[in-house]
Amino acid sequence: MPQVEFNGETFSIDEDGFIDDYSNWSEGWVQYVKKVEGIEELNDEHHLVIAMLREYYEKNGIAPMVRVLSKVTKFKLKHIYELFPSGPGKGACKMAGLPKPTGCV
Repeated sequence: MPQVEFNGETFSIDEDGFIDDYSNWSEGWVQYVKKVEGIEELNDEHHLVIAMLREYYEKNGIAPMVRVLSKVTKFKLKHIYELFPSGPGKGACKMAGLPKPTGCV
């Protein structure tokens, strides 16, 4: 499995760049993905989306559908794409440490 190093931490990743195991998530991972995704600064809205994704995943074992993410955060899909330019699945789920979504996220 490929690995990346960032700020003294090493992360094992899959072929799509998602962290290998949800339990290996850390703030260092968030900072790494932020850089890879080209996001300048994380604000409270970014952190709300990340926290919601992690909470949903812990309860359900899967990433939420986009409409659920939008409903819970009260953010329109367009705004989620403004926060995470590569989208809720590739950017937000990756940053939250979730496995690559198989469905519509």
